[in-house]
Amino acid sequence: MTDGGDADGPETDRPRLADRRDLDTVYQPAEDSRLLAEVAVDRIDGGLVCEVGVGSGYVARRVADETGARVVGTDITAEACRQAREAGVEVIRANLVDPFPDDAFDAVLFNPPYLPTPPELEWDDPMERALSGGEDGRAVVEPFLDSVGRVLSPDGVAYLLVSTLTGLDAVRERATAAGLTVERVRSESYPFEELVVLELGMQKS
Repeated sequence: MTDGGDADGPETDRPRLADRRDLDTVYQPAEDSRLLAEVAVDRIDGGLVCEVGVGSGYVARRVADETGARVVGTDITAEACRQAREAGVEVIRANLVDPFPDDAFDAVLFNPPYLPTPPELEWDDPMERALSGGEDGRAVVEPFLDSVGRVLSPDGVAYLLVSTLTGLDAVRERATAAGLTVERVRSESYPFEELVVLELGMQKS
């Protein structure tokens, strides 16, 4: 399948990501989802957990079922919220952790859009928005790092999945500047990237 151009741009042979992945509007479980879920299940022991960008609800559902934690999901898209609710996840439609009070969670999980995408290759495609992290891959990662510390309990942790394509040194620097500690806890290698789960905690004064 090809998408035709319009008056504002040339034709292209690039199919929409939603078509290539046989998905419509919500990111479905893939290798990154599984990796984040496995780390969370291994390291979380009950408590109150938030999954940001809950998507289909796969990670949140696994954490709730396998750890006994109460898991609340957030997503900015209505369709993702609907799918996660159908999977049995408690969901709030919101941007990142905006609606929550300080010190609310024992753990926060996030598998963000992390793939660097040049502006000229950005498409108005729901699945693209689920994958594209802007030009440097950190367009959503950085606001998350700036805000997640506020909602973590004093001993709380966040698990953030990123790719080596996202710029791990830049992610670490931003996290440290936001008052967070950073530990690399698990990774998996693929032909063009390495997926990495970072554990973030609050720096102690």
